[in-house]
Amino acid sequence: MSWTKKQFVVQAFDELGIAAYVYDLQPEQLQTALRRLDSMMASWNALGIRIGYPLPDSPGESDLDAATSVPDRANEAVYANLAIRIAPGMGKVVSMDTKLAAKAAYNNLLLAGVQPTEMRLPITMPLGAGNKPYQLGNENPFVPQQDAPLQAGNDSYLDF
Repeated sequence: MSWTKKQFVVQAFDELGIAAYVYDLQPEQLQTALRRLDSMMASWNALGIRIGYPLPDSPGESDLDAATSVPDRANEAVYANLAIRIAPGMGKVVSMDTKLAAKAAYNNLLLAGVQPTEMRLPITMPLGAGNKPYQLGNENPFVPQQDAPLQAGNDSYLDF
């Protein structure tokens, strides 16, 4: 089950040592943290890091209780980086452990989305001595021309 926006905000405050069970978080603090969360996720979205977070149309339309579709592997990256973003406004200094955890979680999030690009052999490359023309059915001693792959674009998905 995915987290709500409020769970990310409360966990970020907890990461800073401002736990909700000890300190009463004011609605203004929650709204400020929510705006920073939305801003951070919008900047990640602009970088191509799309993890299912519902971005609001405007800052005033964001709802703390809205469910997100953020996968579990991205939760730590979201709340730890949010803690770093809200700390200066709270007058807190972020611990080195939180900074390292945020950086590691963000890097792991990026690594989860990386897919190696498929490489092709150039058509000017010889097939080699082991490939005889009678085995290939043609007299071309070079790598045959391949069809271009089907591409959907950077922001698209291909549905079948």
